[in-house]
Amino acid sequence: MRLSRYFLPTLKETPSEAEIVSHRLMLRAGLIRQHASGIYSWLPLGLRVLRAIEQVVREEQDAAGAQEILMPTIQSAELWRESGRYDDYGKEMLRIVDRHERDMLYGPTHEEVVTDIFRKNIKSYKDLPKNLYQIHWKFRDEVRPRFGVMRGREFLMKDAYSFDLDAEAARRAYYRMFVAYLRTFRRLGLKAIPMAADTGPIGGKLSHEFIILADTGESAVFCHRALLDKDVPANVDYDGALEPIFDEWTSLYAATDEKHGPDHGVPEGELISARGIEVGHIFSFGTKYSTPMGATVTAQDGSTVPVYMGSYGIGVSRLVGAIIEASHDDAGIIWPDSVAPFQVGLINLKVGDAETDAVVADLEARLRAAGVSVLFDDTDDRPGAKFATMDLIGLPWQVIVGPKGVARGVVELKRRATGEREELSVESALARLSGR
Repeated sequence: MRLSRYFLPTLKETPSEAEIVSHRLMLRAGLIRQHASGIYSWLPLGLRVLRAIEQVVREEQDAAGAQEILMPTIQSAELWRESGRYDDYGKEMLRIVDRHERDMLYGPTHEEVVTDIFRKNIKSYKDLPKNLYQIHWKFRDEVRPRFGVMRGREFLMKDAYSFDLDAEAARRAYYRMFVAYLRTFRRLGLKAIPMAADTGPIGGKLSHEFIILADTGESAVFCHRALLDKDVPANVDYDGALEPIFDEWTSLYAATDEKHGPDHGVPEGELISARGIEVGHIFSFGTKYSTPMGATVTAQDGSTVPVYMGSYGIGVSRLVGAIIEASHDDAGIIWPDSVAPFQVGLINLKVGDAETDAVVADLEARLRAAGVSVLFDDTDDRPGAKFATMDLIGLPWQVIVGPKGVARGVVELKRRATGEREELSVESALARLSGR
């Protein structure tokens, strides 16, 4: 993609409404623009990051055995009355009356809808277990939207729902999602710590929030220092025993503010007190929804039993802000390779110089042929402005091509994360960037 044609409305000045780093940089780098309070339009660069995160989440959900569906954003209030949550949920729920005077709502979550799908289509224990997920927009009417996409009203979320015959099977489903979350956040370049958490309006007794530590986090969190150094398993057999991995991670103390207490048992000097950003939340809530909504199956002995359920959320749009909070410097964003909108920023220092133009055109074509995504700065801006833009938007690599280097047969390669620069031949630069 050529920058001269790309819709990238960057800002030199920080908008006054942006209170935290991620919000400031998302606005300055042209990722989003505010439509209304807590509601944002995603511009091309931001949408590419959003889709990249979405794909990582999808791949890990698929690997763990979950199956993707898509449910409606507008839901019937009758389902929520069945579960007993319609009057309990509060003003965060956006309630709607359609033209036929039927009560509807814009879904803040989808437990009721997915339970309705299950009860209408699955009747026997032979069809269990099941885990259904979607990546979809939701709306919660926050009283004080703030921090950009970190606490917006409309947000993109991955939500999965497991259905099992009994408590033991439901716990195994919980372990699968627990491990899948560890792997997902590792691929996104984040160190996410699972912490015992309050279940809130979702319900149940078993719940963990996945938290990344950041000074701009929304709430206080506490954890054993050793958790920061734990390795996420590189290879997982989801059909094998996952309880040892769960036990290994949860044996060390970690809790959100609501769950933290003086009897934590962590030796003095080993307890970390910090601020945290929630990027995922998982719940196991038994028959909280299946019993009132009649989601039952015929068991092996012929009896009819309610299924055991769990739900598992990842804030996909929130992750864009969380990654920036964890990975930036004074010059701008530093994207991990796994979610970068483009892998390479190709900079022509002297547009119009025949030899330089020829080298850049060749580089762009060969990188694309190798499957490397490229944003080519073909504008006539000054070199300093080009460098500033590339640092601001945070692409992992910059390839800088100018007449002096071309005369010597080299281009300059810069790694955004470290700032390291080196001069290489065109062939060597291509080999480095294409992983050859």
